[in-house]
Amino acid sequence: MNHPADSVETAASIQPVPTKPVPTRLGRLHVRSIGDGIPTVLWSSMFVDSHTWDPLLPLLPTGRRYVLVDPPGLGLSEPLHAASDIAGAADAALDLLAWLGIDERVDWVGNAFGGHVGFKLGARPGVLRSLVAVSSPTQPIPAPLRRQIHLLLPVVRTAGPVGPARSAIVEAMLTDASAAREPIRRVVTESLGRPTRRSLALAVRSFILNRVDVTGELADLTVPSLFIASDDRGDWSPADAKAAAALAPDAEAVTIGAARTLIPLEQPEALAVHIRRFWERQTPGHGDTRRT
Repeated sequence: MNHPADSVETAASIQPVPTKPVPTRLGRLHVRSIGDGIPTVLWSSMFVDSHTWDPLLPLLPTGRRYVLVDPPGLGLSEPLHAASDIAGAADAALDLLAWLGIDERVDWVGNAFGGHVGFKLGARPGVLRSLVAVSSPTQPIPAPLRRQIHLLLPVVRTAGPVGPARSAIVEAMLTDASAAREPIRRVVTESLGRPTRRSLALAVRSFILNRVDVTGELADLTVPSLFIASDDRGDWSPADAKAAAALAPDAEAVTIGAARTLIPLEQPEALAVHIRRFWERQTPGHGDTRRT
């Protein structure tokens, strides 16, 4: 399959630069920084860490500074010590940008949890240059899923993501076909093993159970936005993504097939095509990138 990365220089050969843990109001965040240029933040989904972006990075263009973040309480970031919410995570993201010395607007690419944070930041003038929200429902989690999480949360808190809890997480993250591929499944299971049990349980409460409906806030998005749905996530269907995009001032929706929640891990080539096309319309000379 041919895609733009076949003929255009990409980030494939750029080595990541380890960054010291970044202090934020939700603890120190583990960050990897790659390349130079337009600041571009890649914020991961719940349960996993920044390694879910690794298959996508070689397909993205150079001329950018990619900042890959392990979200609060997840991956190698500092464990959470108290419950928070998406707004708190957005405030932590502002701490991150300030500590890294990024004083211009950023292109934000968020998967699920990361997209929810992006919705909040995109409504704050002068923070984002553009928003890509990947598999990021704008409504709270459905009641049946909420009940399932309440049943599994004590298991996660006391024993960790094992047994039925691990199976439920993998099923929510990956299609059956992707879960059957060991390299893909391993990224998820290894991510699950990095945070402490208590931190993972607090993250679930903070960023899933405490997630609120932001449909009414979409009209406040101040930046060009791309909403990406998969064809196999029940609570964020292609129709849901189109309906959400219709409420935002400057948004479009696309669908990627054969994926569930972790589209960057399951279908990186298709995702890269959509992101690159979207970014090409947000050229460096298009408007002032400085924060106001």
